[in-house]
Amino acid sequence: MKAFWAFDQAAMTEGAIPVKYKELIALGVGFTTQCPYCIEIHSNRARQAGASDQETAETVVVAAALPSRRRNHPWVARHEGP
Repeated sequence: MKAFWAFDQAAMTEGAIPVKYKELIALGVGFTTQCPYCIEIHSNRARQAGASDQETAETVVVAAALPSRRRNHPWVARHEGP
């Protein structure tokens, strides 16, 4: 777990991509994977990094528009074959 937290801290620090955008990306992934822990953590961190309610809401909409990687999703079934 120590290695994961070290990696997480390194990945989420300010760099070429601002922390606010990294947290919004992570929030979108959390919604896509439906991980309640990730959703809570990254929505809080995104707000702390300056994300507005509108940016958070738009992130949720984008995540909802992405096809799920679950096999029962119609898009996946049409494009991956049997």
